[in-house]
Amino acid sequence: SLRISQCDRPSAVQFTSCSCRLLAPGSPETSAVSAPSCSIDEEVTRVAWLNRSNILYAGNDKWSIDPRVRLLTNSPAEFSIVIASVDVWDEGLYTCSFQTQAKPHTAQVYLIVHVPARITNISSAVTVNEGSDVSLLCMATGKPEPTVTWRQLRDGFTSEGEYLEITEINRQQAGEYECVTANGVSLADSKRVLITVNYPPTIKDVKDAYPPMGKPALLRCEAMAVPPAEFEWFKDDKHRLFGGLEGLRIRNERTRSMLLIDNVTARHYGNYSCLASNNLGVSNASLRLIRTSPCPVQWLVPPTVIHRWPRPPFPTAPPTVLHHWPQQPRP
Repeated sequence: SLRISQCDRPSAVQFTSCSCRLLAPGSPETSAVSAPSCSIDEEVTRVAWLNRSNILYAGNDKWSIDPRVRLLTNSPAEFSIVIASVDVWDEGLYTCSFQTQAKPHTAQVYLIVHVPARITNISSAVTVNEGSDVSLLCMATGKPEPTVTWRQLRDGFTSEGEYLEITEINRQQAGEYECVTANGVSLADSKRVLITVNYPPTIKDVKDAYPPMGKPALLRCEAMAVPPAEFEWFKDDKHRLFGGLEGLRIRNERTRSMLLIDNVTARHYGNYSCLASNNLGVSNASLRLIRTSPCPVQWLVPPTVIHRWPRPPFPTAPPTVLHHWPQQPRP
């Protein structure tokens, strides 16, 4: 925006108020204008508008070569000029000079141009290894002098000033950082910078599997890393596995790898290793494929045989054989 400050008012001269705006480049609105106005009376014989020491208009005669400056009113009561498309370079002291029958007089007005805050230079995207120091720069211009604030979008952390310094950055501090500048003239201007933090793989959440023979099985290996990890599978810590061999399939995604067996056989049971690596390091974990039976096993215990003879007078009668089965123990 633009405004004209209060000026001295001699008895023969008065200034009307004026309010204008300085629009940002590309604005769909019309260009702003400044209209310094000088009210005069019948005693004034000659009038002129000057910017600093340059004559803009003397009466009806235009002295300025600037096409934006034109005469608005030249009457016995008012002498006004218009400056179209006001720019920051138009700021300064303007003088209304007039001649009366007695002596010359002047009255002055200072034109203050307000410029919206704009970001003129900002750091580009940054990629660093974990533990490094990071410095971001955001430069802005405007009038009045704008404020500059850095803000981490994920956690809401803020820092005042053009420079943002991060010492020994960690993976939790990665993400987008926004620079916001404002001076109250117009809407705030903002731009973002992405910080990528590289770190070695860390494998987590691995579990053994217990598939019965003839059924499918799945072993899963998940690793967090930047850049993303590359995965390898091994059997018994020495035999590297490849998809398409021995009934195996390997499916890799961004953060995990899955070893799939469509039909488990006896040779599939055993110890497996998952290895995740990138250019910063390696991580590995062990998993087991453990055999289970499709149904519980019943443990059979032979019965106890008891012989019982009848009492006399039949000592020669054969004994009675009784079979007793104790309660079966649980497997």
